[in-house]
Amino acid sequence: MDILGSFALLLALVAAGYAFLAGLAGIFTQRPLLTKSAHHAGMAVFGLVTLGVGVLEDFFFTDNFSLAYVASHSNRALPPFYKFAALWSGQEGSLLFWSWLLSIYAFWALFLNRKRHPELMPYVGVTLAGVQTFFLLLNNFVASPFHVLASADSAGTFHLARIAEGSGLNPLLQYPEMVIHPPMLYLGYTGFTIPFAFALAALLGRYPGEKWIHITRRWTMIAWCFQSVGILLGAHWAYAVLGWGGYWAWDPVENASLLPWITGTAFLHSVMMQEKRGMMKVWNVWLVFVTFLLCILGTFLTRSGVVSSVHAFAESSIGGWFIAFLGIALLVCLGAWWKNRDYLRSDNQLDSLVSRESSFLFNNLVLLAACFAVLWGTLFPVLSEWVTGSKISVGPPFFNKVNIPIALFLLLLTGLGPLLAWRKTSLDALRRNFAWPLAGGVVAGAAAFAFGFREFYPLICLILSVFVTLTIVAEFYRGARVISRHEGTNLLTAVGSLTMRNTRRYGGYVVHLGMVLVFMGIAGSAFNRDIQMDMGPGQTLAIGPYTILCQNFDQVQNDNYQSERATLEIFRNGRSVMMLYPERRFFFTSQVTQTMVALQSSPLHDLYVVYAGRSPDTNQPVIHAYLNPLVKWIWFGGIIVVLGTGLAMLPNRRAALATATEKSASHSLAAESASPLGANADD
Repeated sequence: MDILGSFALLLALVAAGYAFLAGLAGIFTQRPLLTKSAHHAGMAVFGLVTLGVGVLEDFFFTDNFSLAYVASHSNRALPPFYKFAALWSGQEGSLLFWSWLLSIYAFWALFLNRKRHPELMPYVGVTLAGVQTFFLLLNNFVASPFHVLASADSAGTFHLARIAEGSGLNPLLQYPEMVIHPPMLYLGYTGFTIPFAFALAALLGRYPGEKWIHITRRWTMIAWCFQSVGILLGAHWAYAVLGWGGYWAWDPVENASLLPWITGTAFLHSVMMQEKRGMMKVWNVWLVFVTFLLCILGTFLTRSGVVSSVHAFAESSIGGWFIAFLGIALLVCLGAWWKNRDYLRSDNQLDSLVSRESSFLFNNLVLLAACFAVLWGTLFPVLSEWVTGSKISVGPPFFNKVNIPIALFLLLLTGLGPLLAWRKTSLDALRRNFAWPLAGGVVAGAAAFAFGFREFYPLICLILSVFVTLTIVAEFYRGARVISRHEGTNLLTAVGSLTMRNTRRYGGYVVHLGMVLVFMGIAGSAFNRDIQMDMGPGQTLAIGPYTILCQNFDQVQNDNYQSERATLEIFRNGRSVMMLYPERRFFFTSQVTQTMVALQSSPLHDLYVVYAGRSPDTNQPVIHAYLNPLVKWIWFGGIIVVLGTGLAMLPNRRAALATATEKSASHSLAAESASPLGANADD
């Protein structure tokens, strides 16, 4: 079976290589048969890589430890749920998983456009094949998951070695969320390859911008949505598993996942400038290029060992391959841009600083500043070691000091942008649009201050969050009120009708609302509290409104691990409200001890309890309790962001009849809406 898997990957490499070379030949010779055969070869990669993945999973599920990769990442007692996830638990399997997801994306991109965009698709196919070829080279010759275990006899002859038991899966990965988090993140990373291919193809083929930009925007939204889910699931995994009481530590690998998300966000905003005004064409092409390059850079950081992280794979020599690929990709991007830079000239110029165009420009500048700050802080230890010979670490204080003001300014722009008109916004419109949302934000801030809310950044975040929320509510209300009046429906029905008439615009508002909730949840971290103490049965610990009573400690054992567990009764205002069971698990095969957090979550705060082991001084169990406000808002906000993204990708509902009433309603909406968006229904 291992031969079948290896052969499938080798054939996939041949198919990708042929798709690349034949595609190039088809472009230069203008021979349709060559182009068509390259197209089919690119699609065939999916089937061949799928076969390789299926073979590897068969080794996991049949407990066949003749492969080194399976022996290192599985064992007989591992639940089937995690045997599937073991595919991406190590260097070799995760690279194969990357190639598989990329082949799925490439298959659908080629299949869905097989009869469309004939001038564009040959370039797209060549670009996708080039990226696939690189990863399949790694799968076959650098980090193959199909290496077999072998041992030498006294004569020096090697024989296949079959061992009875594997080393088991890393305990940190034995958590249900880890079956979902890596695929989501990888779907984001690999998904950004498709917009990269279309952008590069459009530039090389000088394809009309209004056509390729629509295709690229939709693929970018898909990848961006997966990346968002992956980042949030990773934060939740760190919060629920690592036991340090937080969800984001500005870890290098965490930062690597955030970087393409930031530039992808910038592209999704500035793309409207090109669609509406023919502006920011250079920005858009380079935002797509940089997003893809940052995906590769993030993969390099995760796999090369140049940075230390709980999320990274072991140090290996694979980093050189990624550096070479990054260099080649950057040279291709630079060459394509330089050769075709006249194609990217803007059709219009910025008319006013108080306009929608300027808000998008500021939005891009601020997002890129955030991206640079995160990238600089992530790479600074590596750069300092190269230059001075000593590694200078950059921790959370640096990232927080730089990025919190940037994030708050972005939050302000989230509220300002939709209220500004294209080209120029009048003073009267500014007064109408900003008066009551701004007043609402100030009133909320004053009330919080009166109730003892004194932290500066959280207070500003509250004011801006209320301001942005009110601007979003106002946009829905104004449009729904006009529809309700002219169609005779209730306001809630009118909101639904309004949303489905322009899903992109109102889906974007829903995404903004979700981000407001995320910001508020993050702001709550300024009020985190924690306390740690040695606790024996009968002892209590007080934190916030809770009193924790330790009842007893016991042991639980199964084939996979043995755990020591605390039984804690939680009281609030003298009344018992719940039981929590934090534990520490010792995994037999890996000989690793892992903390399992006990968590009680509510919209106001999380009670987060960790059994931190035994005190070296007293040998008593140590309980570490945290009270973290508003954390649940982050996860709920993330759900709203995903729903809003899905809504924005739905097609608009078209009215069956353009009646006079509907025309009157649209005119009334444009006239009565305080926002200039009323005249720009496709924003």
